[in-house]
Amino acid sequence: MNLSRKHESGMTLIEILVVLVLIGVVLGIVGGNFIGRGEKAKADAAKIEIGQIGQTLDLFKLEIGRYPTSQEGLQALIAAPAGVTNWNGPYWKKAEVPKDPWGNEYKYAAPGQHGSYDLISLGADGKEGGEGPNKDITNW
Repeated sequence: MNLSRKHESGMTLIEILVVLVLIGVVLGIVGGNFIGRGEKAKADAAKIEIGQIGQTLDLFKLEIGRYPTSQEGLQALIAAPAGVTNWNGPYWKKAEVPKDPWGNEYKYAAPGQHGSYDLISLGADGKEGGEGPNKDITNW
């Protein structure tokens, strides 16, 4: 009778748990980095879109002689405001007023406190102020 055990291949329960813990740690580190990058990408997209809207507002001013009023808002880039002559729009080619990357409306005021107009995205939290991903993004 042969008392030697055959060499069994496979992993013990402890080895499987160690591998699962290591995979979880790696995913936690990598996932955390991607989440931070996603918010930074949204902030960068908002800056770019604010610049594009600013160029569109400048074209509106070039043809009309003024920026849209706060009451007319960014809607004046899509549809002619009442009583405005020389309107050759739509100046914004999309059918709706743009929203920031978080789905909130851009805040527009003309005249602005920081120039001819103020254009603001309130960031991820949709509230004034904030830090990190909640920081306001402006045209000034």
